[in-house]
Amino acid sequence: MAKLRADAQRSRAAILDAALSVLEADPDASVEGIATAAGVTRQTVYAHFPSRERLLAAVLDRLTEEAVDAMDAAGPDTGPAADAILRVLDAARRASSRYPKLLHRFGSTASSADDGREQHEPVAERLRRIVERGQLAGEFDRQPPVDWLVTVIIQLGHAAAGEAEAGRLSPDEAEKELSATVLRVLGAS
Repeated sequence: MAKLRADAQRSRAAILDAALSVLEADPDASVEGIATAAGVTRQTVYAHFPSRERLLAAVLDRLTEEAVDAMDAAGPDTGPAADAILRVLDAARRASSRYPKLLHRFGSTASSADDGREQHEPVAERLRRIVERGQLAGEFDRQPPVDWLVTVIIQLGHAAAGEAEAGRLSPDEAEKELSATVLRVLGAS
């Protein structure tokens, strides 16, 4: 029984890995194409993900996990809060930049029902810790509510990515402007 469980976990991981790759290359790719790339049947894909929408949701969850892992590796709880917020945002940007087409096409539609709150919660939790730490230490303005600041930071991140994608800013300019604006919003000392 444990072997079946391990096989199922490997199949699920292979499907998600293939979906990331295939959907980044072709956001309109079929479930059949994803199954072929994963080395499984279409029925196996549907056994794990009952619909294309569920598969896409799982892919976006995987992208969120990758961004959160990168944020954690960036040391959100170390050093001055202003440095930490910039490191964490850069780590999240680098992680998400691996799949720009996929995020552009599916990230906005998947989160529209709830303004992305659920999808962003693991990211928001890490940002919240840094903002709270910065406010307690007097590095950041203590007036604005923490949750408001976290929402603004997330939206600024989306705006910076959108400006870079549209070609109105280079990726380096977008990153520079995002960093400067986030520090201003936080009232970093």
